[in-house]
Amino acid sequence: MSLFEVTERARQYQSQLLEFMDSHVYPAEAVYDEQMRAAGDPHFHPPVLEELKAEARRRGLWNLFHPHPDWGPGLTNLEYAPLAEIMGRSHLASEACNCSAPDTGNMEVLTLFGTDEHKERYLKPLLDGTIRSAFAMTEPQVASSDATNVEMSMVRDGDDYVLNGRKWFASNGMHRNCKVLIVMGKTDPGAPVHRQQSMMVVPIDAPGITVIRNLPVFGYQDREGHAEIVFNDVRVPASDVLKGEGEGFAISQARLGPGRIHHCMRSIGMAERALELMCRRAQSRVTFGKPLSENANIQDWIAEARIDIEMIRLLTLKAAHLMDTVGNKEARTEIAAIKVAAPNIALKIVDRAIQVHGGGGVTDDFPLAMAWAHLRTLRLADGPDEVHKRAIAKQELRKYRNEASA
Repeated sequence: MSLFEVTERARQYQSQLLEFMDSHVYPAEAVYDEQMRAAGDPHFHPPVLEELKAEARRRGLWNLFHPHPDWGPGLTNLEYAPLAEIMGRSHLASEACNCSAPDTGNMEVLTLFGTDEHKERYLKPLLDGTIRSAFAMTEPQVASSDATNVEMSMVRDGDDYVLNGRKWFASNGMHRNCKVLIVMGKTDPGAPVHRQQSMMVVPIDAPGITVIRNLPVFGYQDREGHAEIVFNDVRVPASDVLKGEGEGFAISQARLGPGRIHHCMRSIGMAERALELMCRRAQSRVTFGKPLSENANIQDWIAEARIDIEMIRLLTLKAAHLMDTVGNKEARTEIAAIKVAAPNIALKIVDRAIQVHGGGGVTDDFPLAMAWAHLRTLRLADGPDEVHKRAIAKQELRKYRNEASA
């Protein structure tokens, strides 16, 4: 068996998921757009999504991401990777299969560190797809790519903590079904730098929480939203601290590793769809007496896209394999590398697909403009490119540290 050979179980899920995409998800995209337009509300929850969720659950295509067999099929990262790629081809598929961010990361955090009450009140409804959640770490006043900068105050007061501060880009925060936040803040400014932060489970409707606005992304008002949220003397029971005081930074690292690679897997799926659209458009559009596909530069773009997709897919599979076999910490260089490579390469392919589509490519008649906006944003989400490159460089330089001191 080759290193990245697909298991029979994973192959069956791939086949079932591909059929679901063809028969239900792609046809639902136009219905989704029409329902959103008719509602006139950027955060409307269209009925077609609930129909897709019911169908996905009926087919057993539910919680595919979750590694615990009690909550999902118990797939490995390597088995899940091709499934996330397939779902990445449509903006509806991940939510339809209950595999969308940030819920996937939040569910894993609640599975690992939540109390029995957290699991009953929040984890089970999240696993059932009846509620959604948001992750509140990023702040407008500090460079949040360095998580130790987080300033939200979490002050102990008897059996509670009192939270004060402002968060933004809390993705999912505008979703009609968002009921709970996982919030990162500072509980002990005098502790060692990586022990100052804690994470807490906070209902989104807790007294003192105000959702100020949605933040558009390149002009798009995403349905799930990216909320700016103010916390004003929000009281949180000490029992809602995850893992314990001072564990926030450690939880964030555990949470973001799988989340980053999931984003990369979905990016590859979007790149594949962009390549497909580019090829179909190039074959069907005639300029100056011949199809676009006969132009050498278009053929170069198509060839380069195929080469690039295969490269980032292999790096993603390697990262997934290492996560399964030696753990997320040992796979950190590969996770960081693919987090840089996948969005950048997918972005280039989408950009060229837009170019081949001409004016149509920048409209909402095709999924390319929205895909470009999301992929460009992904170069910042879960850590900007520069932070991941810095981490990779430090790992490389560490190999030669002894030589330099000799």
